[in-house]
Amino acid sequence: MTKAPAPVIVLVRPQLGENIGTVARAMLNFGLTELRLVAPRDGWPNPAAGPAASGADVVLANARVFDTLADAVADCTHVYATTVRKRGVTKPVLTPEAAATQVHATSGRSAYVFGPERSGLDSDDVALAHNIVTVPINPAFGSLNLAQAVILIAYEWSKGEALASPPEAPLDPPAPHRELEDLIDHLVRDLDAAGYFFPPERTTATLRTLRTALTKTGWSHNDIRMMHGIVTTLGKARKSARGGDN
Repeated sequence: MTKAPAPVIVLVRPQLGENIGTVARAMLNFGLTELRLVAPRDGWPNPAAGPAASGADVVLANARVFDTLADAVADCTHVYATTVRKRGVTKPVLTPEAAATQVHATSGRSAYVFGPERSGLDSDDVALAHNIVTVPINPAFGSLNLAQAVILIAYEWSKGEALASPPEAPLDPPAPHRELEDLIDHLVRDLDAAGYFFPPERTTATLRTLRTALTKTGWSHNDIRMMHGIVTTLGKARKSARGGDN
């Protein structure tokens, strides 16, 4: 099966250059590079977009401008309107995850369409789409900015791509228990010398609590070496302070 091409992001009548720039930044973070603008309010190119893109210059440089949404999606086989339900417009409603699954399964080019910052897509824009994509959101506060909406959609699509992940750093294996026992003995000796175990009748219970805390951490060999060094240094500091008092 031929891999589906990456979807395009279409901004309909975007208002601020800064918002176009942050959309470009969101897109490139998740591997999307094709941005289409429909009748941007302040024209294009917009000098405010570049700084807001924070280096996503390739997206801005290749952005294309169209007079109408129909022109912008003319080569797309599936169009997704990102909006809440519109009265008088009956369309299948998908979550971002479901839409991304469908995009990956579609052989043709797909488009995600986003409306103006203040008002969103109007009914005529939504009527042109094949599906509505709606983000489940707090009904008491449904306030996403344009870049946030794009990044939610782009992230769900990116799950089906081989994008770079943070490198895995394997954890050191736990140290043998005898090393932990040596550390506990070292710590107890210094705590005892410092008068920590008081009153004496609580010593057994305090030791049990100390041992319980130290044995639940999964210390590595290097962790234990470091703790030995800390305990030794604290002991030297205590002896030095006593010497200064004499």
